[in-house]
Amino acid sequence: MGAKSALEQLEDLIADLEAKLNLAPGADPVVAADNKKPQQQQQKQQKKKEKKQAAKQNAGKAKGGAAAPVDPNLPDICKLEFKVGVITKAWVHPDADKLYCEEIDCGEEAPRQIASGLRAHYSLEEMQGQRLLVVSNLKAKNLVGFKSFGMVLCAAETNEDGTEKVEFVEPPEGAPLGEVVTFEGLPPPAPFSASQVEKKKLFAACMGGMKTNDKCEGTFNGSVFMTTAGPCKAKSIKGGAMR
Repeated sequence: MGAKSALEQLEDLIADLEAKLNLAPGADPVVAADNKKPQQQQQKQQKKKEKKQAAKQNAGKAKGGAAAPVDPNLPDICKLEFKVGVITKAWVHPDADKLYCEEIDCGEEAPRQIASGLRAHYSLEEMQGQRLLVVSNLKAKNLVGFKSFGMVLCAAETNEDGTEKVEFVEPPEGAPLGEVVTFEGLPPPAPFSASQVEKKKLFAACMGGMKTNDKCEGTFNGSVFMTTAGPCKAKSIKGGAMR
C-alpha cells in the first residue's frame, strides 16, 4: 500500500484521540466534557458530605462518644452539682449594699467568682476561709455588674423577732475541695449542663425539698447531703429552708 494521505493521517490521529478520551466516534469532546461536569460535581458534593460526617464522628469521640441516656426516674436533685469549696478571697461589692464578691476554690483550674447576698449575716472577716458548698452547674449571672459563676448554699430560718437567720451548709473538714456531693439513698449525681438547668428550672424545682433536719444536716426530701468525710451541716439551724 502506498503512503497515507494527509487526510487519512489526520483521521487516524482523531480516532486515536477518541480512544484515549473514551469518546464515541465522531463525538464532540467539548460536549462530552460538559456532560461529565454534573457527575464530577456530585462526586465532589458526596466527598464533602462524607468529610463532614467523619468530622462529626471524630468530634463525638473526642468528647467521649455519645452521651449516655438520662435515667427518666433520676431525681432532679441528682441533676444539680454541689461542689465542696472554700472562700480564698472576699470583698464588698462596690455597687450593691447586700452583696459580697468572693473567689472560691472548688478544686478547679481557677477560683470561681461568685456574688452572695450575705452582708447582713456574715462579716467580711467571717467570710475569709469559710468552707461551703457551691451549686456549680448554674448559668452565670450578672449581679450588679459582677459576673457570678454559681451560688453558695445556705440554710435559713426566721427568728422570733421576725428577722432572718442564715448559715452556710458546710462540708465536713475532711472533704476534699472539688468533691461532688451525693445524696443518701439516691442514685449518683449526673449533673445537667448549665443551659439545661436554666431551661428546666431545676434548682427552683428542688427548693421545696431542700431543708436541714433535726441534726442540722442538709437534706433533699430526707436524703442527706453526703461527702466521703460525712454529712454536710449548718451550724445550728434545724428544719431551715436551703437555698
